[in-house]
Amino acid sequence: MTKLVLVCLCAALTLFARTAAGQSEANEEPEANPGRPTVSTPATLTPVGYLQFETGVLGASHSPEFSSRSSLNETMKFSLIPRLELLASSEPLVHYSAAGHTSNGVAEVFLGAQAVLNPGEGAKPTVAVSYFHRAYDGGTPELDFGSPANSFLLLASADVKGFHYDANAMLNELVQGNVRRPQFGQSLSISHPIRGRFTLSGEIWHFTQPFLHGHAIGSLWAMSYAARKTLVLDAGFNRGLTGTSTHWEAFVGFTYLLPHRPF
Repeated sequence: MTKLVLVCLCAALTLFARTAAGQSEANEEPEANPGRPTVSTPATLTPVGYLQFETGVLGASHSPEFSSRSSLNETMKFSLIPRLELLASSEPLVHYSAAGHTSNGVAEVFLGAQAVLNPGEGAKPTVAVSYFHRAYDGGTPELDFGSPANSFLLLASADVKGFHYDANAMLNELVQGNVRRPQFGQSLSISHPIRGRFTLSGEIWHFTQPFLHGHAIGSLWAMSYAARKTLVLDAGFNRGLTGTSTHWEAFVGFTYLLPHRPF
């Protein structure tokens, strides 16, 4: 009888421990992993099973294809498993002025996926690859780096002595009429918490411009504020550094991770 009581007691304690652990995990709030507003994309993925929205407004002036341009942009991310994430990106509304003409339109829709090759931690970088395909072309004027039909990215992210960095190397396919040409790009973003929930980010990026025989280079600066784990607000600007770069860009937006799994 004593042995039976001990067995029952151990079983009850084990069940209680497992239930408590499950409740703790369920009550733990997931954390957003913003990819905006920098050109660089983090190599790390969003929490598995949660849907993340990255929404913003971008205003730009003086670029090879337009004199002014403002747009609403949206990116959605969903990680199926710890090493695979699905992405969709679009600009559903664009207002622009080009060649003395002002109009509204819809820009491109991109669909893609990102896979982690080597997960890292701390100073050991997470390494990932991603691919995007342009599923729809709205024909509106584009920013200085154009609108790739296909994009391949190699990504790395890590934390070093209080600083976080995201580095990307990009190979894009640009299409103009029946002509297809490769475009090469690089970006490096470095961020650091400055006070409380505020984080300052600085970035340098570069893209070749095969149809203009030039180079687009820019310096981006942004401030973000983590209102809570699932909501991050951001604002900043980008300054073009070459004659064929978009001269000025200003942006504001937010990243929101739905706190509950949709499935």
